[in-house]
Amino acid sequence: MTWLEEILGKWIVRHRWRLVAATILIVLIAAYGLRFLTFNNDLRVFFSKDNPQLKALEELENTYNRIDNVLFVIAPKDGNVFTRDTLSLIEKLTASSWKIPYSSRVDSITNFQHTKTDGDDLIVEDLAHDAQSLSDEDIVRIRQIALSEPSLVNSSVSPSGHVTSVNVNVLLPGKTTKEVPEVVAYVRAIRDDYRKQFPAVDIYLNGAIMFDNAFGEATADDMSILIPAMFIMIIVVIGLTLRSIAGTFSSLIVILFSVASGLGLAGWLGISLNPASASAPTIILVLAVADSVHILSTVLNLMRTGMNRHDAVAESMRINLQPVFLTSITTVIGFLSMNFSDAPPFRDLGNIVAMGVTSALVYSIFFLPAFLAVIPLRPAYSAGKDGASHFFDRLGSFVVRRQTMLFWGSCILIVSATAGITRVELHDDWIKYFDQRYDIRKAADFTVDNLTGFDIIGYSLNAGGPGRINSPEYLAGVESFTDWYRSQPKVVHVKTITDIYKRLNKNMHNDDENYYRIPGQRDLAAQYLLLYEMSLPFGLDLNDIINVDKSATRMIVTVNNSTTKELRQIDDSARQWLKANAPAMATFGSGLSIIWAYISERNINSMLGASVGALVLISLLMVAALRNIKIGLLSLIPNLSPAFMAFGLWGIITGRVGLALSVVVAMTLGIVVDDTIHFLSKYLRGRREYNMSAPDAVMYAFHMVGTAMWVTTAALVAGFLILTLSGFKMNSEMGLLTAITITMALVMDFFFLPVLILKFEGKDEKYDKGAER
Repeated sequence: MTWLEEILGKWIVRHRWRLVAATILIVLIAAYGLRFLTFNNDLRVFFSKDNPQLKALEELENTYNRIDNVLFVIAPKDGNVFTRDTLSLIEKLTASSWKIPYSSRVDSITNFQHTKTDGDDLIVEDLAHDAQSLSDEDIVRIRQIALSEPSLVNSSVSPSGHVTSVNVNVLLPGKTTKEVPEVVAYVRAIRDDYRKQFPAVDIYLNGAIMFDNAFGEATADDMSILIPAMFIMIIVVIGLTLRSIAGTFSSLIVILFSVASGLGLAGWLGISLNPASASAPTIILVLAVADSVHILSTVLNLMRTGMNRHDAVAESMRINLQPVFLTSITTVIGFLSMNFSDAPPFRDLGNIVAMGVTSALVYSIFFLPAFLAVIPLRPAYSAGKDGASHFFDRLGSFVVRRQTMLFWGSCILIVSATAGITRVELHDDWIKYFDQRYDIRKAADFTVDNLTGFDIIGYSLNAGGPGRINSPEYLAGVESFTDWYRSQPKVVHVKTITDIYKRLNKNMHNDDENYYRIPGQRDLAAQYLLLYEMSLPFGLDLNDIINVDKSATRMIVTVNNSTTKELRQIDDSARQWLKANAPAMATFGSGLSIIWAYISERNINSMLGASVGALVLISLLMVAALRNIKIGLLSLIPNLSPAFMAFGLWGIITGRVGLALSVVVAMTLGIVVDDTIHFLSKYLRGRREYNMSAPDAVMYAFHMVGTAMWVTTAALVAGFLILTLSGFKMNSEMGLLTAITITMALVMDFFFLPVLILKFEGKDEKYDKGAER
């Protein structure tokens, strides 16, 4: 690349106007793709099509139905659901909920299909009807029935009767992304209307539809809040560092061009934004700073020595072309390795950022120097050293003098911080992905604390053939499995067909409690079920728990306040129980909660291989570019240790690593090498071009690139810390851990990398020419 370094800067200065015009045209074409950008707020976007847990869920849903719902949670301020006013609200809300777009089923305590007998007839009717006309005795009876019914308690009503719910199943056509917002807008209007009619009742909105919509709202919030905050931060950091209005303006143009190109290309390629990939603009904003700052700082430094602007631009390109190219390529490699993620949103994030960083590289190499050669540019100081350079001169001298102390101190720091990795556990709590600023989080917390949970595990229990669900042996097995699950910690509700059979058997024996058990004969069980199904009103059939040919039933387990680790454990225990006690029904648990429970683990495993591959490729590039195998291999230590140290510190702080953090190593791998590359390139330039000794070359590197390393790291850390302002924990935690990793990388590059060089390079005769001077 030497010949290119020599001629490129001069060529750019000579053709500056053409390059500026060509860049603007390219940006306009790329940015036109912004009009094609779409948002995907479906929770399932995080699961790849070949995810085995997702396939199992889709098979389950194809057999029964998909559980997409809106859950109205009603909390009377007097703490009693069973009053005329509250029951009237529930009755009216149940009727109104049938009008919600795409609703297919509505369940509440008022339309619960209560069964009783009148002679030989089985009567199936709503538990509460015309609530305002109910007598006190009627209300007592309704309360007693509801609070003794297993299918209602901890699902539709709390055990104490102080909170209840109206659950609306929604079948979205899946034709447009506007369906979820349409449902949510309608539901919120209903809630607001009933809040006015019944001020003595609090109403919360939950359910899968509300969570999907919250993903979209979090995406919009992040883009409207974080991007402006990031932009202001960059202006402040660059402005204070460069102290040049023209330089700051030039850098901002490159950054804006890069973001517009990255997102525009995503639009051209049909990539949708989602809660994870929505952080791409903010990441591009930060990463695009690095290249322009290195080029600008060198131009300004050279102009301070008296060099004219055009010569300074050409010389800056000669000095920075290789490290700028190399740092950008390694960053792109790191983000492209995210394509091995098991979660598609992180693939999208990696691809969008990679396109943005590539755009920043092109604009930094061709547009920025051409633009600097066009506009009036003056450094803050006319000559001499500025304060920052003086500081880094002293820092370089300190590192050379105290190399032994710094070597052992760095080793102790690396070992101590990395030790915390042993405390890291893979688990998530997807309900807590949203912070308290979102209504969905407040509603979810209230619901979990007062009514039911949101973690669902579904099982399709095979009966062995058509119609065999009526077999007493099969039903006994299902009941045993149900009883086992109900005895497990944090299991708050189990929906199972056996509760219906037992209730019908009791009804058909004059409500004798001794008959609250599974019918002893298959034909009797079949008759009971047929009578019941024929009496059910439209929309409240049993298709959600019985398949078409009655060869299997679905059991739905609700678990409260559990982490993904706990869900994996309980699902594994359930499989072991089935294998040991009911092998004919042995199956896997399924549901969105189960997919979330396994995706972090799957993603870690997939990203480990990707990270190793990216590391090998980046290492080969560094060795080839630096043309020094020993230096290239030495650089691996300060490049790898930051991620280990950051995860170790994270293990000490929280001990939990979820889906978002599983991609941080691959994502940061290409970023943390940037400062290493710039430092080593200046070090080797000092050795090769100026015949310096190793200590002098180290101090030369600090002088030439110390300020730029500090500024770019400060900008990167500040930028990723702004991500912590996101109300979506997946982004905020990723931002925090990335900021910690980049901070550790700067510490290693300032205090460990030069010491390693001095330890292994100081006695190298190949470069011992400085001793002759």
